[in-house]
Amino acid sequence: MFKHLRNTAIASNIEQRAIQLHGKHIVYKLKRSNKRRSIGLRIDDGGLTVSVPLRASEKWLRSVLEDKARWVIEKLDGWQISPQIESRWADGETIPYLGEMLNLQVERSLFSTVAVCHDKKLYVFVDNCIEETNIKQEVVRWYQQEANKLFVARVAHYAPLLNVLPRAVRLSSAKTQWGCCTIHGVVRLNFQLIKLPLRLIDYVVVHELAHLREMNHSAKFWKVVETVCPDYISLRNDLKAIYLGSA
Repeated sequence: MFKHLRNTAIASNIEQRAIQLHGKHIVYKLKRSNKRRSIGLRIDDGGLTVSVPLRASEKWLRSVLEDKARWVIEKLDGWQISPQIESRWADGETIPYLGEMLNLQVERSLFSTVAVCHDKKLYVFVDNCIEETNIKQEVVRWYQQEANKLFVARVAHYAPLLNVLPRAVRLSSAKTQWGCCTIHGVVRLNFQLIKLPLRLIDYVVVHELAHLREMNHSAKFWKVVETVCPDYISLRNDLKAIYLGSA
């Protein structure tokens, strides 16, 4: 079954597929897009999704899936055991921030104002009725504010070490990418990174800045990453194990 998604002159599409990996029958969704240059794998409560360039060959696709077979099986089994739990937006609930959990303290206010973090508690001020959508909106606004400040600081720290000069640092809310770097020197970092430990944020920052030296994922690219992030393989694996969901 095919579903065509029009984006630019060439359409992307989604296809339901199956493959045997290490003797296990794996069903997955295949997404083709003319915007992709590499093959990406994502696992969530909907199962495995494989995103590929529009004209990616079957040989390349199978090679990647077989190479990542163990990871795919482990992560799919993990999701079946402990599926992703959606955040609840209410007083007394917890939210992730820099690898730790903050307790939400929801306060009624005459007007909406930016949330305040103190002593592992996030005080959220909501006007009118206290509803989940209002609380979520204020938390996301605070996440984005904190992310912008931290990302700019981390880019400023690592850019000289990599001998690069990015033109701008901007926030992203992409569904499938932690970050990206354009050929024009604009570094985009997903604001949801602010939920993760600083070591993983730094890895993504270094990864994207390294693209200003090597706009690919060649051996030369990883050598650049390694100059300031010698444990990048471990960090990369840790990041891959984290579900990029919505805030």
